[in-house]
Amino acid sequence: MKNRNSKFAMLFILALSFMSFTVLKDKTVKIKESSITWKGYKVGGEHTGTIDLKSGSLIFNGSKLTGGNFVIDMTSINTTDLSGDYKGKLDGHLKSNDFFGVEEFPTATLNITSATGKAGVYNVKADITIKGITEAIDFVMNVNDDTASANLKIDRTKHNITYQSPSLLETLKDKAIYDDFDLNVTLKF
Repeated sequence: MKNRNSKFAMLFILALSFMSFTVLKDKTVKIKESSITWKGYKVGGEHTGTIDLKSGSLIFNGSKLTGGNFVIDMTSINTTDLSGDYKGKLDGHLKSNDFFGVEEFPTATLNITSATGKAGVYNVKADITIKGITEAIDFVMNVNDDTASANLKIDRTKHNITYQSPSLLETLKDKAIYDDFDLNVTLKF
């Protein structure tokens, strides 16, 4: 019995040592600077703009990306291809309930659930939450030195943003706003 207890104690100590070693290998780095640009498409054109990152971090195991968490400030959505009254109207409309509903949903989040790859190029799986609705997405992230970049394509209808969606209303014709929009992200850590 004594020998059995000794083996159990040894296994327990080894398990604790392994868990401690694993935790020490993971390193979380905070995002110091970011640039997020968006592009939305409509019949006959597009609009572009910026949005601010409220907070964010990437998680590494050694030099390998393993995770990350980000909070986007939806109240900062800004149109850059318009000016004057047109800019003000579009900015206001994007913040309204027709689109991102920033009064009720002032932030969106993205949580990296896995990252696989090598040489600084990762296939990332993540959960993105916009307007309280979470959707799994995949994208490629490049990590070089202290910079990470990614281009994401997001289907707004999966987050209950259906204003003038051609997939829901066939009769829109020249007023349609396409479902997918792009986010181009650069992060410095």
